[in-house]
Amino acid sequence: MHEMDKLNLPEFNFRISHNTKNKPVIFDVFRKKYVSLTPEEWVRQHIIHYLVTEKNVPESLISIESGLSINKLIKRYDALIYDRFAHPWMLVECKAPKVPINQSVFDQAIVYNQKIKAKYILVTNGLKHYCCMMNDKPGKADFLSEIPFFKDTN
Repeated sequence: MHEMDKLNLPEFNFRISHNTKNKPVIFDVFRKKYVSLTPEEWVRQHIIHYLVTEKNVPESLISIESGLSINKLIKRYDALIYDRFAHPWMLVECKAPKVPINQSVFDQAIVYNQKIKAKYILVTNGLKHYCCMMNDKPGKADFLSEIPFFKDTN
């Protein structure tokens, strides 16, 4: 069993194994395959499971690590949750537990979200979680005291 950092999220029963190079891998139930078990992936798996089990996010509305084009560069977001109308609802940006959540991390998420236009941005390193709701001023957000529950609304 691979020792990973204890996070400030509920524990889940993940399938962890090793690949042919004896590197740890974790089964991603959303992508339906084993992926490298990096510290960032450990955080992503926990936060996505938390959103599904605690915040009522439907698994079918989650997109993981898809690309988007920003200034002719292809960037990858960690996770994007859509509402039932296929509009981006929440952009999730994950960092390794040892990476502090600072302004540059938020700036990255806001740049991604200028393209995506999700209502919420969630930034986490598994220990600290910050969620904000985008307001009407471009690039500006209001921080929330907790992560919102998924609702069948726009």
